Amino acid sequence: MRQVVVISSAEPVKKTNPAKKITFRWKYIFLPVVFLFLSVILAAFFYRLLPVEVAYHFQNNVPDKWLGRGAFIAWLVIPQFFFTLLSFIVVRLVLLGSHYWPAEDTPMNKLLPVMGNMVALPQIIFLFAMLDFFLYNAYQIRLIPLWIITLIVMILGGAVLGVFFIRIIRQFRRQQSKNLQE
Repeated sequence: MRQVVVISSAEPVKKTNPAKKITFRWKYIFLPVVFLFLSVILAAFFYRLLPVEVAYHFQNNVPDKWLGRGAFIAWLVIPQFFFTLLSFIVVRLVLLGSHYWPAEDTPMNKLLPVMGNMVALPQIIFLFAMLDFFLYNAYQIRLIPLWIITLIVMILGGAVLGVFFIRIIRQFRRQQSKNLQE
């Protein structure tokens, strides 16, 4: 004779609605894609203006190292492509993991656009360096030093990310306390 044991719980089990699962949206990687396209457009525009040998290293504002035009363009555009690919992979991995937790209990809907678009910070620096190299080699114009742009991007990016994460944490805590009170 078999005995069946039934264990009851005081709390009803919450079922997640599969329609509310997080799905891929282009806004999650919008900025990396935009900066990739801007890089390709800049490279296409300046390609005909560049000399056969392009200066890429400067000592006291005087060029001391050169590279072929095609290789130079590749060294500037390929990293933008890989940054964009990295952004896509990060978002896809998070989306794969999101199948294991209910979407309504996490702040992922608001974190995913930040996680995917965060890669745009180094892309901005790369894009500025690309523009600086192109302008110097095409017109002998130098922009402000790269370290200044890097510092500005890091400070502004850190401030924006800090504010965003503080808002998300506060919202998540409010949601958790609301769920506990119910």
